Order: sequence, then C-alpha cells, then structure tokens
Amino acid sequence: MLYICNLNLSNTMSTTPNSEEFYLKLKSQLEDLTVFPALYLYKFIVPTKEDDTKVLEVTNKFDNLGAAIKTKKSKNGKYTSVSIEVKMKSADAIIEKYKEITVIEGIISL
Repeated sequence: MLYICNLNLSNTMSTTPNSEEFYLKLKSQLEDLTVFPALYLYKFIVPTKEDDTKVLEVTNKFDNLGAAIKTKKSKNGKYTSVSIEVKMKSADAIIEKYKEITVIEGIISL
C-alpha cells in the first residue's frame, strides 16, 4: 500500500535547515506519521536564472526516481517554485535528499 506524506514543517523549519536538530525532528515526524514506502512532496523556491540552472540543479537531484516535477515562476519572475512528488523508501531517504538539496545556493525548502 502506498501513502502520500505531506507534513507541515513550519514549526520545524524555524530551526536552521542544516542543523542536526532539524533533521532529528523531521525524522521523528516522518516515522510517526508515515508508512513507507510513501509518496513524499518536496517543495522548494529557487532564484530564477535566465537559463534555469537553479531549477535544473534541483530537478537533476531527482533523476531516475520517477518523480513528478512541477515548476511555476513567481509573478515578477525572480523566483521559481519547484514541487516534486516522489516515492521514497524511508525517512532517512527523505532526509538524505534534503541534505543533497540544501547545498544549492539560494534555495529555500518549504
């Protein structure tokens, strides 16, 4: 059976996303609320570049995972939202992907 996981991380996100405390809270929430494997919805905001390099940098991290990816430019064109729905095997796999993504300059994880 496959479940869709969509957590409200607004309280958790007040912690620096790169801190170990953030990831421990996230892992706890994921394991308490999710039956794996599960569809997980990642949401990011990236600065819009002329050649969309930042968007490609994010989406390339999900190559070969069968992810459904949607992008939308902001009204003024400065930012692009990236929503990625992908089947993940575990809380650790979700967190590992967040860690890969947070190294991208200017990215905001929602």
